[in-house]
Amino acid sequence: MQYIQKDLGSYNLHMIKTDKYKTITVRVIFRRRIKKEEITIRNILTSLLVYSTKKYDSKRKITIAAEDLYSAGITIDNNRLGNYLCTTLTLNVLNDKYTEKGNFNKSLAFLNEIIFAPDVENQSFKEKYLEIIKNSATTKLVSLKENLSEYSTIRAMESFDKESPSSYRMVGYLEDLDQIDGKALYSYYKEMITKDIVDIVVIGNIDEDKIYQEIKKYFNLRILKKIKADYYLDIKKPRRRRLFAKETVPANQSQVNVICRISKLTDYEKNYVLPIYNIILGSGADSKLFKIVREKNSLCYSIYSVTNKLDNLLVIKTGINVKNYQKTIILIEKIMKDMQKGKFNIEDINTAKEFYKTTLDEIEESPISVINSYLATVYLGTDDIENKKENILRVTKNEIVRVAKKIHMDTIFTLEGDKDEKAGI
Repeated sequence: MQYIQKDLGSYNLHMIKTDKYKTITVRVIFRRRIKKEEITIRNILTSLLVYSTKKYDSKRKITIAAEDLYSAGITIDNNRLGNYLCTTLTLNVLNDKYTEKGNFNKSLAFLNEIIFAPDVENQSFKEKYLEIIKNSATTKLVSLKENLSEYSTIRAMESFDKESPSSYRMVGYLEDLDQIDGKALYSYYKEMITKDIVDIVVIGNIDEDKIYQEIKKYFNLRILKKIKADYYLDIKKPRRRRLFAKETVPANQSQVNVICRISKLTDYEKNYVLPIYNIILGSGADSKLFKIVREKNSLCYSIYSVTNKLDNLLVIKTGINVKNYQKTIILIEKIMKDMQKGKFNIEDINTAKEFYKTTLDEIEESPISVINSYLATVYLGTDDIENKKENILRVTKNEIVRVAKKIHMDTIFTLEGDKDEKAGI
């Protein structure tokens, strides 16, 4: 793959040239320092942008237009990347080689229409469509508790540190919906277009000079201000005494989230040692948590661990019968202490490295995965895929033990099912 980056002044254009795919994928990313009060309005805005435009003034017309472009796909989503709120629009379209000449150009015009020609009148988004989007958002927010795993994670992070961006609900907040009207939304849209940091990534079998000219034509951005922030959240010391929190919900099963703070790590530890530690601890069917807590002791329905190096956190998630709560927590703590004592073997390390390498190999099977991997090198300064494959082999047992000692249990949150006692494993 060939990587080309061009600074267009108001935004950066990144081109990834490869003949591996039949499609061309374009990603437009708007990002800014995250604010809790902006999450809901950003969600409503992005939903409206793909619901109607000036030219395609209904969802049906947008769908038909995409079909006419040989089933071009357009998606939009919001996510948090450390201290940043990122809005990502993705266009996926067949290369002209497999359709007809000019189809990609028409697809870019379609994407341009969605981003830069919203369906507004009198400096306001149309209320009839806004109400549809707000009603849909209301339904989603009201039913949030129906997904116990997602809801337990949200409530766990809020219990852990309600002031931290790690606790922000990316689904939005019900209490913020009423404040959103068409004029306020359009004002926010203009601010996003003129102040967010923007990156555009194009991947596929492309002519870089032609892509450069086409992107300049359709994305004539004039960013007025670029406010940059560190992606990594501030490192905080773990509590002297662990926080235990609980909420009861009508369910047959309980969810437990064990949130662990990670002390300061070097870049090498973040990018290589921490992933290997986590794979051994709780990522996959060969992990200590899965084999010992679930298979050997039958204490849970599910268990796994995930890391977020930008937030300096490791979270262990498990679905249990509440009667097994105490045994489960004790066993999790024992496994983590055993990792600190080096009670794992070379086979565990080699298995984890192979798992990591397989994950890297799978990245190239997906244009989106390649884009995400590439942007990590741009935003976070991580290594490219080939260097990752080499560096992962360097990780030693002593390095894993040192990282294990920098991970501390801080908060244990239980979403307890009120019908849990009747359930069994």
